Amino acid sequence: MERWFEQRRKNKVLDLAYRQMTLALDTVNDLERAIKAIFSGDKEGAKTTIDRLFLVEEEIDNLRRAVFEELTRGSLPSRDREDIMHLVKRLDVMADFVKDSARSIIILLDSDIPEDIWRAFLEMASGVVRCAATLKESLKMLSENPSEARSLSLKVEEEENKVDKQYLNIKSLLLKYGSKVNPIALMILKDLAEYMEDAADSCADVGDYIRVLTIPK
Repeated sequence: MERWFEQRRKNKVLDLAYRQMTLALDTVNDLERAIKAIFSGDKEGAKTTIDRLFLVEEEIDNLRRAVFEELTRGSLPSRDREDIMHLVKRLDVMADFVKDSARSIIILLDSDIPEDIWRAFLEMASGVVRCAATLKESLKMLSENPSEARSLSLKVEEEENKVDKQYLNIKSLLLKYGSKVNPIALMILKDLAEYMEDAADSCADVGDYIRVLTIPK
């Protein structure tokens, strides 16, 4: 995607859009770091990581608004404007689900959650990271090698399917430990699992759009 933007970097909107998309994908890494910190007993480290994630998410929102403002000025060909808007919107949705996941984690910091459950969430977070990383590689190849971008977008869907299985595993664990976990905490854990699955689904949605962009003309 770097070359895709470099070839068209004649307008401010392209710089803004590229930064927004990169930051959106990178928020997933902080989510994994936060859960890893909780799993290792470092609650303060988890909180620090989430605080950083929230700051980055604010920057993503500001960049999204700036991109849309620039797009309204119509300085790019209509097809380019449409493509950029679709990608920015889809990745912004993913970042919102990551933020919702982080909010759930903050609420759960002082709850007594079985280690098995946090371990399962860590595995799921790693799955979402792989999904986002594969998507990032696909985006990079958009103009350089559309065929490779398309192939990588299919791998995004494969990674998303793995996250779906991890999501089902977590739901089974919540059922198993349901009598040992505070009911409110249990509800928030369920929300957390759903937000993380939604983040992976959003990555797959972007992958779908990449396949649309790379259909041979």
